[in-house]
Amino acid sequence: MRIGVVVLPELRWREQVTQWQQLDEWGFHAAYTYDHLAWRTLADSPWFATVPTLAAAALATSRIRIGTWVASPNFRHPVPFAKELMTLDDLSDGRLVLGVGAGGGGFDATVLGGDELSPGQRVARFAAFVELLDRLLTHPRTSYGGEWFRAVEARTIPGCVQQPRPPFVVAANGPKAMRVVAQFGQGWATTGVTSPDEGEQRWWAALPDAIGRLDEALQAEGREPADVQRYLSVDASAQFALSSIEQVRDVLGRAGQLGFSEVVVHWPRPEGVYAGDVKVLEQVAAEVLPTL
Repeated sequence: MRIGVVVLPELRWREQVTQWQQLDEWGFHAAYTYDHLAWRTLADSPWFATVPTLAAAALATSRIRIGTWVASPNFRHPVPFAKELMTLDDLSDGRLVLGVGAGGGGFDATVLGGDELSPGQRVARFAAFVELLDRLLTHPRTSYGGEWFRAVEARTIPGCVQQPRPPFVVAANGPKAMRVVAQFGQGWATTGVTSPDEGEQRWWAALPDAIGRLDEALQAEGREPADVQRYLSVDASAQFALSSIEQVRDVLGRAGQLGFSEVVVHWPRPEGVYAGDVKVLEQVAAEVLPTL
């Protein structure tokens, strides 16, 4: 079992750099940041760009893996994004993890002036997005034609430090998105399949069904369940994981019993969403990480 931590890109770098460096020094497996242009209740609050933040984090750390949680095609095209990912993998000396998802509705989906897509359209676009990213990151020259994206002799040179490319951790719950995991994913990420309003116990109880859909999709692609690492974003439940050290231990135990490889939590904020005490995170580093 591993622990990854999401750092929201809301602080100026002179303050934010301390968070990334502390996670590196404390021994957490990975540190991620959200890939949004604006996000929910913090849409009108300070919010910095994902790729430059990860570039700075790559240079400010030495061991921890870094990545997106999660990137989507809502405002990204695979061709320039692949070049950015190749560069991040180089800057981090092969520590990049690409978390990628279909993208939801709301601000990110409409900020460029397009119509908001239906769920079916989002999944179809997502499948094309991941397929083209895979091609771009594994070939020096790529041409591609499709309904959602095109590429004409796109270059990705010299290629990634990690070969054949950085791992894709694909967020999915439904059967169509699970096929994307099975086709391209080295990891699967989920925030669960129920709303926090339905309660923490209901959230945990619904996870086995999602795990079953993943295993079915892997079997259909001729892959073994062990081929794909499993990531659980536990703060999507009704209980913030870092509310106490006891809650962290409970979450890790439950996730481990379900076969998850990594639990993903959030750096505690002073107030509002993910409100908590950073001392709990430090306590996790001192008391829990050495036992994992």
